[in-house]
Amino acid sequence: MIKNERILEINNLNVNINNKPIINNLSLSIEKGEIHAIMGKNGSGKSTLAKVIAGHPHYEVTQGNIILKNNNITHKEPDFRSHQGIFLAFQYPVEVPGVSNIDFLRLAYNSKQKAYNKKEADPLTFFDLINKKLNDIEMDKKFLDRHLNEGFSGGEKKKNEILQMSLLNSELSILDEIDSGLDIDALKKIADNIKYFSNENNGIILITHYKRLIDYIKPNYIHVMHEGQIIYTGDNSTATNIEKYGYEHILNNIKI
Repeated sequence: MIKNERILEINNLNVNINNKPIINNLSLSIEKGEIHAIMGKNGSGKSTLAKVIAGHPHYEVTQGNIILKNNNITHKEPDFRSHQGIFLAFQYPVEVPGVSNIDFLRLAYNSKQKAYNKKEADPLTFFDLINKKLNDIEMDKKFLDRHLNEGFSGGEKKKNEILQMSLLNSELSILDEIDSGLDIDALKKIADNIKYFSNENNGIILITHYKRLIDYIKPNYIHVMHEGQIIYTGDNSTATNIEKYGYEHILNNIKI
């Protein structure tokens, strides 16, 4: 069986913040067409890992490397990583008063176009493009004229993150607790949008606490983090066991 092209490879990654170790000898490999879920208790390092992959400057990589499409990005700036194909959907999207959603989206899109030496979209061209994306994810166009995330409900903020993911069409999307604070209907729509976006040319990392999102999306792998390490990798039954028995069941049945 021929394997797909590898998008992301993390080798023996060690990360500090304020001289305190927070990621310890972590390795992870993701191929095109795969969806990986990362679960773990609060403080296990899940969101930290997402930020480190995206290049957050507060974290210091002390050992190991991050390889994106065969290029070492371990110490690259966040904008470089974004232009190379990484998208991070935030757990708590920031409200930006005074900046319209459509202006922000067009700036982000054209920044990536420029990085690839492609033609930037004028306002009319972009309006046609973004309206197609809105239709794809069943999002009301009224959100384009509102200030970025200002006054948005939790579900609307998360849907706006999905809109950005769809627009930028990144090869590696990291969704940090995209399901938190959502009711059943909103969660189902978000899950449907993620599945619609997923294809053989991209990879997705889901960071979640909840089995419901796992049940909807059915990722290829589920990784369990503990104290900055991936201590266990399994299939969708992993989430079922965690919900039924808790994380201690996994901790007690493996050697850390």
